[in-house]
Amino acid sequence: MTSEANVTRRRHMAQWGAFEAVVENGRFVAAEPFADDPEPSDILQAMPESVYHRSRIDRPHVRQGFLERGPDSRAGRGADPYVPVSWDRALDLVADELARVKAAHGNEAIFAGSYGWASAGQLHHSKTVLQRFMGFHGGYVGQMGSYSVAAALAIVPHVTGDAAATAGPITSWESIIAECGLVVAFGGLPMRNDQVGTRGVGEHRLGGYLARAHAAGCRFVNVSPVRADMSETVEPEWLAIRPNTDTALMLGLAHTLASEGLADRDFLASHCHGYDRFEAYLLGRNDGQPKDAAWAAALTGLEAPAIRDLARRMAATRTMVTASWSLQRGDHGEQPFWMLITLAAMLGQIGLPGGGFGLGYGSIAGMGGVRRPVGLPTLPRPENQVRNSIPVARIADMLLDPGGAYDFNGAARRYPDIRLVYWCGGNPFHHHQDLNRLVEAWRRPETIVVHEPWWTATARHADIVLPATTSLERNDVGGGQRDRYLFAMQQAIEPVGEARNDFDIFAGLAERLGFAEAYDEGRDEMGWIEHLYEVTRQQAAGAGVSWPDFETFWRTGHTESPEAETPHVLFAAFRADPEAHPLRTPSGKLEIHSPTIESFGYDDCPGMPTWLTPTEWLGAAAAARHPLHMLSSQPGGRLHSQLDQCAVSRAGKVADREPIVLNRADAAARGIAEGDVVRVFNDRGQVLAGAVLSDGIRAGVVQLSTGAWYDPETPGEIGSLDKHGNANVLTLDKGTSRLAQGPSAHSALVEVERITGEPPAVTAFDPPPAAAE
Repeated sequence: MTSEANVTRRRHMAQWGAFEAVVENGRFVAAEPFADDPEPSDILQAMPESVYHRSRIDRPHVRQGFLERGPDSRAGRGADPYVPVSWDRALDLVADELARVKAAHGNEAIFAGSYGWASAGQLHHSKTVLQRFMGFHGGYVGQMGSYSVAAALAIVPHVTGDAAATAGPITSWESIIAECGLVVAFGGLPMRNDQVGTRGVGEHRLGGYLARAHAAGCRFVNVSPVRADMSETVEPEWLAIRPNTDTALMLGLAHTLASEGLADRDFLASHCHGYDRFEAYLLGRNDGQPKDAAWAAALTGLEAPAIRDLARRMAATRTMVTASWSLQRGDHGEQPFWMLITLAAMLGQIGLPGGGFGLGYGSIAGMGGVRRPVGLPTLPRPENQVRNSIPVARIADMLLDPGGAYDFNGAARRYPDIRLVYWCGGNPFHHHQDLNRLVEAWRRPETIVVHEPWWTATARHADIVLPATTSLERNDVGGGQRDRYLFAMQQAIEPVGEARNDFDIFAGLAERLGFAEAYDEGRDEMGWIEHLYEVTRQQAAGAGVSWPDFETFWRTGHTESPEAETPHVLFAAFRADPEAHPLRTPSGKLEIHSPTIESFGYDDCPGMPTWLTPTEWLGAAAAARHPLHMLSSQPGGRLHSQLDQCAVSRAGKVADREPIVLNRADAAARGIAEGDVVRVFNDRGQVLAGAVLSDGIRAGVVQLSTGAWYDPETPGEIGSLDKHGNANVLTLDKGTSRLAQGPSAHSALVEVERITGEPPAVTAFDPPPAAAE
């Protein structure tokens, strides 16, 4: 029996919740949710298993081919065995490669984008500490934007003047509960997304907000191919729309408002620019095709009377129009967000309590919740001397086409010639589309260095692999970007194996490269944590928020900011007086027509919201060969690919594979039964998945969540069958448009067939083969 004297508890947090780490005899055994979290996530329960899982990287490793032949062995990435080496040997190799590439090709040949969620914590935030180190090394090529909202971050500032409508703060749920009569949610309000938040979550509240709004009389409409994208507790009306046609539905709704005299023309005249030009398109004066309900019905698969009825209901009550971030992750993803803002402007409720629009409710924890009064502590980074960055989702294009020309948000740009990739935090073999294309692109750089706690596919495709600690094995300070708490992240256990934290790894490299003093500024881990806290504490005091001194904060484990006394309403000041509070657009108004975008001359993103036919959708000729539209959603039992190896995620697997949800009629037509292992395929690749049958998904649509660890049957082989069900083997690697160059993952057609015989075993979580030097 364990003695209580051998049990310790440490405050901590993760991107799925704050908790106390329970440690017995030096071993992390349980995560007890933060007492003030009303809806803690079950994902927390995966953490102890993850720390000690067999997939942990125990020491530095170097790919055997790289040790023997250097860059000439690039074709062996993903297939070669790995050789364990000492830390000194590994750091010497990395420092030598950084120095060599810089001397021979300059810093523009070093890519240090390292996009990804990494782990919670501000000092040990992987991308930040990497770019601090690289800044002192002379610079690096980075990334612009986000896989989650790349198209939105490009289009919304052109329309509203900034990104607040996408990133927050947006109109609060408290305002919706008090004033809203109807929420029309394009893409739904999926509860699974509310489990996770950028940099951490102190409290999960979406379920409570929805319950209170429903009890207050607010009605909900779920516009999504998937019924489960909105909680049944609010008794939503379900409009099972055809994927990628939301813009067409919004146009049909807008046509009804315009043609039946329901549009607020006073608001359009006083607060909007360019509506008249848009209306000419909407009514068909330009092309002879009115974008009416009948036209929209043919594209969306909905009924024209239902479209007209919804438009009338939206005009008759205080209405909040929302869009999930998922909508803009399809071909021409800029258009649904632009059109949603236009639709809300026609209703004339932007800036009113409980009305208008919001982008991202239900997409991530904290959207519409309590506002953070001050920013988070942030490790400073020196100015990057390399001016060339790429749009976040164009990694494969960059590696495959060095020097190639491309357009981005009005600028003509060229891809750099990358010789060294340094990846620290995140997992491109989860985030990026068309993994077979990425495998090919990943062979182009001369050297790839990766920091990882686990043998993910990214680690398995690296030349030098440095084992990183998890957050439980280090101290830090953390808080969610959309959360009012700040947490002490107290080290709970000693590092597993020879793992080191990223800050210390870079300190070792900085010493070898001659800038150690500039890099660490003479502070150790706790010195930096206290410094970052005190800087932010002073900022909080300036905002009228009192935080305790560092010693008290660290002892008590967290501090919090008070909730706002009045609910936030997006664009309230602008609505009240557009002359005194203009938007930061060229006109100072909402730009329904944008002369700036029109001047770019992009046929894939014209100067006003427009229906543009997606490259892949159920109305395309390609649907004859691949007749099912695949949605690659955020999973319910993990954060993207994080913790996929643990029991919480594995409990949702079917026959050890990622589950794929099919409509019962589609399954019956293919002879597929519940629990069958199926092959999902298109011209880009093929995966195995486990069949789940449902009446809650539109016919012709399948749902295969992202994040299953990539597990090719023949490692390193382009086109090899993925045994585990990684959706990004199948997704389209194409920019949303020349404006944003965002990912188009949700524009993907596939076919599904039942396999016969015994499927190959899943080996994604087993370490790669080892070799002796």
